[in-house]
Amino acid sequence: MAIIALLAAILLPAIPRATSRTQLEAFAIDTASLLTSDRSAAMRRHEQVVTAVNAASRSVRSGATGRLVRIPADVAFDTILPARCNQRPAFSTISFFASGMSCGGSIILTRLGAGYEVRVNWLTGGVDVVAHNAR
Repeated sequence: MAIIALLAAILLPAIPRATSRTQLEAFAIDTASLLTSDRSAAMRRHEQVVTAVNAASRSVRSGATGRLVRIPADVAFDTILPARCNQRPAFSTISFFASGMSCGGSIILTRLGAGYEVRVNWLTGGVDVVAHNAR
Protein backbone atom coordinates (compact mmCIF):
# COMPACT_ATOMS: atom_id res chain seq x y z
CA MET A 1 0.00 0.00 0.00
CA ALA A 2 2.86 2.39 0.83
CA ILE A 3 4.48 1.74 -2.56
CA ILE A 4 1.24 2.54 -4.39
CA ALA A 5 0.81 5.74 -2.38
CA LEU A 6 4.40 6.75 -3.12
CA LEU A 7 3.98 6.10 -6.86
CA ALA A 8 0.70 8.04 -6.89
CA ALA A 9 2.35 10.97 -5.11
CA ILE A 10 5.12 11.04 -7.71
CA LEU A 11 3.10 10.37 -10.87
CA LEU A 12 -0.15 12.29 -10.32
CA PRO A 13 1.41 15.78 -10.46
CA ALA A 14 3.14 14.82 -13.72
CA ILE A 15 -0.15 13.99 -15.48
CA PRO A 16 -1.20 17.00 -17.55
CA ARG A 17 -4.50 18.54 -16.53
CA ALA A 18 -7.01 19.27 -19.27
CA THR A 19 -8.42 22.78 -19.58
CA SER A 20 -11.94 22.94 -18.15
CA ARG A 21 -14.76 25.03 -19.58
CA THR A 22 -14.35 27.47 -16.68
CA GLN A 23 -10.63 27.82 -17.37
CA LEU A 24 -11.38 28.29 -21.08
CA GLU A 25 -13.74 31.14 -20.20
CA ALA A 26 -11.08 32.62 -17.91
CA PHE A 27 -8.54 32.63 -20.77
CA ALA A 28 -11.08 34.41 -22.99
CA ILE A 29 -11.82 37.00 -20.30
CA ASP A 30 -8.11 37.53 -19.63
CA THR A 31 -7.51 38.06 -23.36
CA ALA A 32 -10.43 40.52 -23.53
CA SER A 33 -9.06 42.37 -20.50
CA LEU A 34 -5.64 42.72 -22.16
CA LEU A 35 -7.26 44.07 -25.36
CA THR A 36 -9.46 46.50 -23.41
CA SER A 37 -6.40 47.77 -21.53
CA ASP A 38 -4.57 48.37 -24.83
CA ARG A 39 -7.58 50.30 -26.17
CA SER A 40 -7.67 52.44 -23.02
CA ALA A 41 -3.92 53.05 -23.26
CA ALA A 42 -4.26 54.20 -26.88
CA MET A 43 -6.92 56.74 -25.91
CA ARG A 44 -5.05 57.89 -22.79
CA ARG A 45 -1.71 58.30 -24.64
CA HIS A 46 -3.30 59.74 -27.79
CA GLU A 47 -1.35 57.27 -29.94
CA GLN A 48 -1.78 53.93 -31.65
CA VAL A 49 -1.26 50.78 -29.56
CA VAL A 50 -0.71 47.47 -31.34
CA THR A 51 -1.55 44.14 -29.67
CA ALA A 52 0.43 41.19 -31.06
CA VAL A 53 -1.46 37.94 -31.66
CA ASN A 54 0.87 35.00 -32.25
CA ALA A 55 -0.88 31.77 -33.25
CA ALA A 56 2.40 29.82 -33.40
CA SER A 57 3.31 30.59 -29.78
CA ARG A 58 -0.40 30.61 -28.78
CA SER A 59 -0.10 34.00 -27.14
CA VAL A 60 -1.44 37.55 -27.08
CA ARG A 61 0.96 40.33 -26.03
CA SER A 62 -0.06 43.81 -24.95
CA GLY A 63 1.42 46.65 -26.95
CA ALA A 64 1.04 49.00 -23.99
CA THR A 65 2.45 46.96 -21.11
CA GLY A 66 4.03 43.85 -22.62
CA ARG A 67 1.70 41.64 -20.56
CA LEU A 68 1.35 38.19 -22.10
CA VAL A 69 -1.59 35.78 -22.15
CA ARG A 70 -0.57 32.22 -23.10
CA ILE A 71 -3.18 29.73 -24.23
CA PRO A 72 -2.64 26.04 -23.29
CA ALA A 73 -1.85 23.48 -25.99
CA ASP A 74 -5.13 21.58 -25.50
CA VAL A 75 -7.16 24.66 -26.52
CA ALA A 76 -7.70 25.41 -30.22
CA PHE A 77 -6.46 28.95 -30.94
CA ASP A 78 -7.89 30.55 -34.10
CA THR A 79 -7.94 34.13 -35.28
CA ILE A 80 -9.71 36.31 -37.78
CA LEU A 81 -7.51 39.36 -38.27
CA PRO A 82 -7.42 42.07 -40.93
CA ALA A 83 -4.81 41.80 -43.68
CA ARG A 84 -4.37 45.58 -43.68
CA CYS A 85 -4.87 48.23 -41.04
CA ASN A 86 -4.57 51.98 -41.55
CA GLN A 87 -3.41 51.30 -45.14
CA ARG A 88 -0.47 49.13 -43.97
CA PRO A 89 -0.04 45.36 -43.62
CA ALA A 90 -1.48 44.32 -40.26
CA PHE A 91 0.41 41.02 -39.97
CA SER A 92 -0.81 39.32 -36.77
CA THR A 93 -1.96 42.34 -34.81
CA ILE A 94 -4.99 44.15 -33.51
CA SER A 95 -4.43 47.91 -33.56
CA PHE A 96 -6.18 50.50 -31.42
CA PHE A 97 -6.14 54.20 -32.33
CA ALA A 98 -6.20 57.34 -30.17
CA SER A 99 -9.91 57.74 -30.98
CA GLY A 100 -10.64 54.30 -29.49
CA MET A 101 -11.37 52.84 -32.91
CA SER A 102 -9.66 49.70 -34.20
CA CYS A 103 -9.18 47.65 -37.35
CA GLY A 104 -10.97 44.88 -35.46
CA GLY A 105 -10.42 41.16 -35.24
CA SER A 106 -11.45 38.02 -33.41
CA ILE A 107 -9.64 35.45 -31.30
CA ILE A 108 -11.47 32.13 -30.99
CA LEU A 109 -10.66 29.68 -28.19
CA THR A 110 -12.30 26.24 -28.32
CA ARG A 111 -11.99 22.87 -26.61
CA LEU A 112 -14.20 19.79 -26.93
CA GLY A 113 -17.18 21.57 -28.46
CA ALA A 114 -17.12 24.53 -26.08
CA GLY A 115 -15.64 27.86 -27.00
CA TYR A 116 -15.46 31.60 -26.64
CA GLU A 117 -14.80 34.31 -29.19
CA VAL A 118 -13.10 37.54 -28.18
CA ARG A 119 -14.31 40.15 -30.68
CA VAL A 120 -12.86 43.59 -31.28
CA ASN A 121 -15.32 45.86 -33.10
CA TRP A 122 -13.58 47.66 -35.95
CA LEU A 123 -15.70 50.81 -35.64
CA THR A 124 -15.86 51.34 -31.89
CA GLY A 125 -12.85 49.33 -30.72
CA GLY A 126 -15.10 47.75 -28.10
CA VAL A 127 -14.14 44.26 -26.89
CA ASP A 128 -16.73 41.52 -26.25
CA VAL A 129 -16.55 37.87 -25.23
CA VAL A 130 -19.29 35.69 -26.71
CA ALA A 131 -19.98 31.97 -26.60
CA HIS A 132 -18.73 30.23 -29.74
CA ASN A 133 -20.16 26.98 -31.05
CA ALA A 134 -17.24 24.76 -32.04
CA ARG A 135 -17.95 22.59 -35.03
